[in-house]
Amino acid sequence: MEPYPPPSGSDHGDRTPLDAGVRPEILASWQRSHSLGIDRERAVLPIESDLDPDSRLIRAAAPVLARLYERFSGVPVTLALADSRAHIVDRWGDPAGLELMDAASLVPGANVDERFMGTSSVSMVLSTRAPFVVVGHEHFLHDLKELTCMAAPVRDPVGGTVRGAVNLSVPRELADPGMALVLQDATERIGERLLELSTARELELTHSFRRAMERGGHAELDLASGELSRRGGPPPRLGSQERLILLERAVELISSNGDAFAEVPLAGGRVAVLRRRELHHGDAEGAAVEVSFEDSGGTGPARPATATAADGRVPLLNRPAEAAPPHTGGTTDAWLLLVGEPGVGRLAAEARGRLALLNEAGVRLGTTLDLWRTAEQLAEITVPRFADLVVVDLVEGVLAGEEPPPGPPRPDVPLRRVAAWAGDDARDLPVGGVNEPVGYPAGTPQARCLETGQPVTDSVVTAALAGHPAGRAHPVGFLGEGAHSYLAAPLSARGCVLGLAGFYRRGRTRPYEQDDLTLAGELAARAAISMDNARRYRREHHASLTLQRSLLPHALPRLSTVGLASRYLPADTRSGVGGDWFDAIPLSGMRVALVVGDVPGNGLQAAATMGRLRTAVRTLAGLDLLPEEVLAHLDDLVSRTPEEDADDQDPATGTTCLYAVYDPVSCRCTAATAGHAPPALLTPDGEARLIDLPTGPPLGLGGLQPYESATVDLPPGSLLTMYTDGLLKEGRGYEDTEARTAQLLASLRLAGAELEDTCDRLTDALLPDGPSDDVALLLARVHALPEDRMACWEFPSDPAAVARARALTRAQLAAWGMSELDFNTGLVVSELVTNAVRYGGPGPVGLRLLRDDSLICEVSDGSNTSPRIRRAATTEEGGRGLFLVAQFTKSWGARYMPQGKTVWAEQIPQPEKPAPEPDEQALLAMFDDPG
Repeated sequence: MEPYPPPSGSDHGDRTPLDAGVRPEILASWQRSHSLGIDRERAVLPIESDLDPDSRLIRAAAPVLARLYERFSGVPVTLALADSRAHIVDRWGDPAGLELMDAASLVPGANVDERFMGTSSVSMVLSTRAPFVVVGHEHFLHDLKELTCMAAPVRDPVGGTVRGAVNLSVPRELADPGMALVLQDATERIGERLLELSTARELELTHSFRRAMERGGHAELDLASGELSRRGGPPPRLGSQERLILLERAVELISSNGDAFAEVPLAGGRVAVLRRRELHHGDAEGAAVEVSFEDSGGTGPARPATATAADGRVPLLNRPAEAAPPHTGGTTDAWLLLVGEPGVGRLAAEARGRLALLNEAGVRLGTTLDLWRTAEQLAEITVPRFADLVVVDLVEGVLAGEEPPPGPPRPDVPLRRVAAWAGDDARDLPVGGVNEPVGYPAGTPQARCLETGQPVTDSVVTAALAGHPAGRAHPVGFLGEGAHSYLAAPLSARGCVLGLAGFYRRGRTRPYEQDDLTLAGELAARAAISMDNARRYRREHHASLTLQRSLLPHALPRLSTVGLASRYLPADTRSGVGGDWFDAIPLSGMRVALVVGDVPGNGLQAAATMGRLRTAVRTLAGLDLLPEEVLAHLDDLVSRTPEEDADDQDPATGTTCLYAVYDPVSCRCTAATAGHAPPALLTPDGEARLIDLPTGPPLGLGGLQPYESATVDLPPGSLLTMYTDGLLKEGRGYEDTEARTAQLLASLRLAGAELEDTCDRLTDALLPDGPSDDVALLLARVHALPEDRMACWEFPSDPAAVARARALTRAQLAAWGMSELDFNTGLVVSELVTNAVRYGGPGPVGLRLLRDDSLICEVSDGSNTSPRIRRAATTEEGGRGLFLVAQFTKSWGARYMPQGKTVWAEQIPQPEKPAPEPDEQALLAMFDDPG
């Protein structure tokens, strides 16, 4: 069964087929439907009026599907049975569902073949001969796009011919993969009923047997449903695995020439007693096998209630006491299990068993992208129907995600056991060596299998394996002493061998035959494709995660005025890597920019897009732009598309981003958002709330409205929480966002002093089962810059202010104990104040000194003129000021305010290592005109 595909961006109003993300077989069906000219709005279905209401298919399916519909009571499902020519021959559903089917002409007799209806689950089943699911947008008809339709074939156990298909339709939002498994089980039960009705000869044998036993008492049979009822209590119930085991033993009895009785232990201390009776009717000779149930102590018939009697089995009369096997005590009720001719019954049942095994493998294998789980699924599917013990070994490099070399692996290739299974009864027993390295010497069936790339069968002797490598017990030891049948099948995919699967049968009574080799090869091939897909996904996921983590900050900056902590929580492997990111960027004036963003999508594309946007944000932050200007430039970057790609959309379109700047001098935070959730604020008095910000559109959609920022005062000690929407998602993300936000604020009120503990508290409270979407979380506890660490002055725009500014600076440095910076700082102040007086206009000139781990000198004026370093000619008297500032400081720059600008310069004190005297000649030589 194909896994449910994603809608691939389709929506309910879409009226055109979408090629992206649609399976190739669906696309091919669409193309055929288009070529046939089928009307997508309303197809015209031919209706066959001359259908046989008592056909073998209807008689076999009706009771099974009626019970299946009852099982889904309360869910708006509809069931339809179609024959091999795609005619609807019967249907089940509530009145509203049947009215919808009538409106769509899906009435009994309607032909739903692709030639008339286009792409549908029934047409796909009848063309692919396998179970199939068609999800909403994959339907050709618009009327069906709200439904998920899953269908499974009904096979005749004799020869495996597809006799029809059963379709289950359910609203898309209610679809569950488990429904497909239930449907598959129902079609298997219909196949069992077809086995009963398979040939007229076997039917005559059955009737002959029933007439011969009419003299005794009998259980009651409901002819309408085929269900057995008995006075005094419910009939015995069997599990699906028990039914299969009993059917296999019945086949053995029918094919046997001498055996007349067999006992099969069942769960709960029960024993099923099988008895073979010879049958003759005309020229037909065969046998019937009836089954009765007893306690293991032989105290009478059991009344288990854990499973159901085999569907459609014809009940037998009570067996006369004199006909009971010698070891039973008293009369028990008996039911007919199987009627057939020697050979024919065996082949039919074995064919049905192989088909059932392959169908189950198609449903269960590949439902996960986990190598280990896929190996376990292969083992669980094949035990006990095909083997008593299964082990799966994979090449070590495959487990690491490496690309295996083409062809057979080297003889010394390291292998590791990833699964060993011997059934539920051995769940707690040491079957052998999972997650341990294994090796196989040359000449063993395992080595031959790896060398040839073909299934190999042989026998293994427990005694010969006592000295298994490193003294470890070989898993075959679980089967007991003696020789056992063994079959090795290579796990080959795309020309490469990933490992091998080993199937063991206890003893030599059921050796593996040629048909078993073919079946094991098919099972291993299906599992190998799923494992290779998991390997490729694991490699891409690891690369995506590595790329994303390399693009996220490796360590947050350590700031005296802002305490920082963060978490990045990737979603599980099914969701893939997303594009969430966070950042903290130190700015001039001891300010800090706090950024959180979320790129849509996942995988390498999202990670690479995130890295591109994060780099752009850091570049724009370095220009000291306002938050709304940063978002506007980002939006322009995302919206701008090269002409050659005019039809393509930037993968960053729809990205959300929150950009905030905190100033520890004014204790103010200015923030702007591009479609992102606002930050949460916890004040020192314990109040938790969201900061109200103007709403801006996500990046790439900025033409809708301009971005705006808001400024809020933050009391010292406040905790600012920024996050992506994954923190508020739970499960599939359908919960109430307001309720989740309230939970976030409630958790913040319990925050302690340690930010790392607060991060853990938030993620544990909001994501107890882990994230369903990537989560980026950034916490910032803000503090004010102490007043004794800053000094501010204001001067008139007069050249005489330069000397005054220099004198005040010298006095302040002495008070701070930073006299070693006196010369450099005096030079910087002189040059910056001089430039402000000369070019800053008539307004006042401001000077501010900030002391932290570094010394920051800021000069403000009322001009928006941009200062630039230039090469001054030898004959020029000016033009060298900013050059000197750059030479004597760690960094410098300018930032702009609504009115005016501030030029700043930062120095790092190094008292233990005085700065060398400047080489005046070298400095002057840099200004010489090029000769």
